[in-house]
Amino acid sequence: MAAAARIHAGHMVCANARGYAVMGSNATGLTSLGMATEFVDNSTGSDGDQSILVRKGKAFSFSNNGASPVTQALVGKPCYIADSQSVAAVGDVVAGTVLFIDADGVWVFI
Repeated sequence: MAAAARIHAGHMVCANARGYAVMGSNATGLTSLGMATEFVDNSTGSDGDQSILVRKGKAFSFSNNGASPVTQALVGKPCYIADSQSVAAVGDVVAGTVLFIDADGVWVFI
């Protein structure tokens, strides 16, 4: 994990430009890794002092971003990380592929 990072279970995780895990966000230079399965606090540590278990190869439900909502037209196409718990129709960091949208949110295959 990156220095000073705190990542919560159930949140999207990205790798920063140096390859260390950070909380998912729409920041340029990040690469989506998956969803955190645990909470890890490296807030007082250096790069690499902690590690985190991340799941991928599965479908996860995320909130739909109100400013740039994912629509039915994006099913089968990429959506983007808005923040660590929501996805958007546009952005800089691909979250995964939209599978479907329901009352719980947007289901994304990562």
